[in-house]
Amino acid sequence: MSDWFGGLGSAAEGGLFARAIEPDSGAKDAHPDQPDNCRNCGAQLTGAYCSACGQQGLIHRTISAFVHELLHGALHFEGKLWRTLPMLVFRPGKLTRRYIDGERARFVSPMALFLFGVFLMFAVFQVLGLTAPTGLQSPDTQAAVERIEARAEAERDTAQERLDAIEENASTEEREAAETRLAEAQTVLDGLEQIEALDLAANSRTNFVGTIGIPALDEVLIEKWQQDPDLMIYKLQANAYKFSWMLIPISIPFMYLLFLWRRRFAGYDHAIFVTYSLSFVTLLFITLSLLAKAGIEAGALVVAAMLIVPVHMYKQLRYSYELRRFSAFWRLMALSLFIWIIITLFLWLLLALGAF
Repeated sequence: MSDWFGGLGSAAEGGLFARAIEPDSGAKDAHPDQPDNCRNCGAQLTGAYCSACGQQGLIHRTISAFVHELLHGALHFEGKLWRTLPMLVFRPGKLTRRYIDGERARFVSPMALFLFGVFLMFAVFQVLGLTAPTGLQSPDTQAAVERIEARAEAERDTAQERLDAIEENASTEEREAAETRLAEAQTVLDGLEQIEALDLAANSRTNFVGTIGIPALDEVLIEKWQQDPDLMIYKLQANAYKFSWMLIPISIPFMYLLFLWRRRFAGYDHAIFVTYSLSFVTLLFITLSLLAKAGIEAGALVVAAMLIVPVHMYKQLRYSYELRRFSAFWRLMALSLFIWIIITLFLWLLLALGAF
């Protein structure tokens, strides 16, 4: 139950962040009961909002007004959200181009949509139980192995002593029982030796996490993973949500590489393209997670994701930058390679943040 409340709280928090970036837009007539001057800055009111500071002219002080602001602001219920989402899914290139060309008030801004999607994904993952794993390899595991090894050695020595003490004229059953006990103890010891040879503790610290390539940071990372791998996994997950916006500045230089000789497209165009694209992928992951929870086969969902994402990127590339089919296709292939580099850089960033 706490996961549900935590998830709803995260969704509301995401709406508030989105709301801070994407306020109300559009002109409204002045309310007959509003004052002549703005209560915030004192400027004369000529409409429903102050032309100097933007504050609403009519100030409500009722519980119903508070609830209305909560629903309207936190959950972002407004008409342009429903205009933006269908275009983001089915006509992403047209949406991106129209927003770049100036239709800002008609659609939800890409950054507001991205932030809301990230917090909504965090909320959904909490509700579905898709959280950081626990119970990973730790120093306690090595101590447990040593205790088991000590008991197995004692059992082997006892079995060997009993076998040596059996006289030659002892019954076959007694001798077989002693030999079986000795063999079982030796089998346990052999298994423990294989575990030590694999050095699971070292593998859980390095192979699972990887290294950055900077010796000082690598040493800190390995030490922290050795001390508490569960905490490090949790920190990686938390940092992935907090710093997911870093995917935008990391991706923009690679978009520049695709359009080096196209002076028409500036950095702002690439930023809008990347942010809308990330927003779609975030919402897609949320949808696939809910479908998986509903019982849809995981393999089918993976295939769907592998098909939907490239097609969506192709359509967005072609119509955002007004490209021909071949130009959009080869840029899609190049961008598909760049994505792996971007993901690697983002993971390195998360590892570096986890070292502090």
